[in-house]
Amino acid sequence: MKISDLLMCLKKTLTLVALFALVACGMGDQSDPGSSLEGGQVDPISVPQESETPQSDWYKVYFTDPDAPSAGTLRGGPDEALAKAIRQARLSVDVAMDSLNLWSMRDALIAAHHCGIEVRVVVESDNMDSEEIQELLDVGIPVVDDLGTGLMHNKFAIIDRLDVWTGSMNFTLNGSYRSDNNLIQIRSLQVAHNYQVEFEEMFLDHQFGSASPANTPNPILNVDGTQLEVYFSPDDGTIERLIELVQDAQDEILFMAFSFTDDDLAQAILDRASEGVVVGGVLDKSQALSNTGGEFTHFLENGVNVRLDGNQHGMHHKVIIIDKRIVVTGSYNFSHNARTRNDENTLIIHSPQISTLYRDEFERVWEIAQESQE
Repeated sequence: MKISDLLMCLKKTLTLVALFALVACGMGDQSDPGSSLEGGQVDPISVPQESETPQSDWYKVYFTDPDAPSAGTLRGGPDEALAKAIRQARLSVDVAMDSLNLWSMRDALIAAHHCGIEVRVVVESDNMDSEEIQELLDVGIPVVDDLGTGLMHNKFAIIDRLDVWTGSMNFTLNGSYRSDNNLIQIRSLQVAHNYQVEFEEMFLDHQFGSASPANTPNPILNVDGTQLEVYFSPDDGTIERLIELVQDAQDEILFMAFSFTDDDLAQAILDRASEGVVVGGVLDKSQALSNTGGEFTHFLENGVNVRLDGNQHGMHHKVIIIDKRIVVTGSYNFSHNARTRNDENTLIIHSPQISTLYRDEFERVWEIAQESQE
């Protein structure tokens, strides 16, 4: 174990010892009267309530910077921020990922495990044999795969049952440093509960794809005055909600799509465009030119302003921005497989502030797409 990881473990141990000491002295229940358990005991490890989290602290948004990667900054190497959060975990780390080859993530998961943190992983079966996954297994981290039922296409991590990290970014070198991707951290007990329920279905019950029940506990919730919606596919009717959002658009629909083959969603966008709503889209070039039933040509033929991306390593976002106030992000490609077979997660955020961040990313990708076609 690295010296830095050993010191981190020691720090966590001392913190927990101090918390238990406060409880023993009768001081642990003074700050949170509602934390008492049955029998008059006090929970020694209190997780901050959402109302106690300042609005500026409940989310952080990261984007990759394929043109000038710089690990550890907000626009380059988002894996470093996630890996740091994993190393700082105090209780648990649960990760559902399509694939893994980032050593930063591998090392952070192993370090957390060595510190006594409960670390669990769900992975797509096609990637179960990767060297990095095998290294997790070698140190005793339990890893469950989906046994080939569709794709386990989720990309999320839950830390201490409080912080959720999700978005389009695979935990790979290409995903974090070369292709266009987004990663968002949400601090919320209710959001974490949603993702935890989904994780347990996969990890404990081996329920994947169409076998997964529609039981998201808090599909619509509020965090510090901001409405969020959480959906898992194929069980929660994700596409129906996306179509509703598009149909309600009044001014503008912008989208970045790695894969776009869903006819119903495309038609909803075309219908709004015909009514005067401004529409712009960037599609991944390799997917748009190779997918059977892709919507790129369909959009062009109907006068929608769409472009093929200019990143040679791929434009991997799955994002819709509506009326400068709603953002759709997550692992969900706008495709038939995402709709019916794959395990996917989708986060819908009603926030002008967060929409501005994603809209800035759209403009960056849009301009690069234009330059590549001139």
